[in-house]
Amino acid sequence: MIRGIDVSAYQSSFDTDGLSFVFIKATEGRSYVNPRLAAQTKKARDAGCVVGFYHFLWPGNLTAQAEYFVGKAPEKAGDVLAVDWETTGDGTRASNAEKDKFIREVKRLRPNNRVVLYTNRNFWRTVDTTSYAGDGLWIADYVTSGKPRIEADWLFHQYTDNPLDKNVADFASKAALREWATP
Repeated sequence: MIRGIDVSAYQSSFDTDGLSFVFIKATEGRSYVNPRLAAQTKKARDAGCVVGFYHFLWPGNLTAQAEYFVGKAPEKAGDVLAVDWETTGDGTRASNAEKDKFIREVKRLRPNNRVVLYTNRNFWRTVDTTSYAGDGLWIADYVTSGKPRIEADWLFHQYTDNPLDKNVADFASKAALREWATP
């Protein structure tokens, strides 16, 4: 297992010591861009981390959301792209079909990047009906790191949000993650 974190505009600073990867919130819907995206990307790249970017998915306009995401997230081979699929701030959520369409559209628009699904244990077990996670599953379940309570294979596990979102990845080394991330 290797260690990483995920950050959004809420984290004005973060420590990269001992980390192999950093996921950074890039976009949400069709109008939000993380104002700290460039600085957070530079910090993660300068630390030699594998970098990932995620988009918080809203229902509707999936093609437009995918185009917005790939238009704003830095484009570099070996970066990992993710869709954050959960309940929105207004209590709605994208459907299974919308989540699947978004992942497929991002994969089409960025064929040189891996695309994964981020979701929480409850969504994976009770909302998801397709089990489609693109190139891999990033599961949030706040239990012992590397031991999410799901039956499915997973690549990334967010195991706490205190004091920030901490993750592990099911790779033997940063080099192994980097090799996987470069299709």
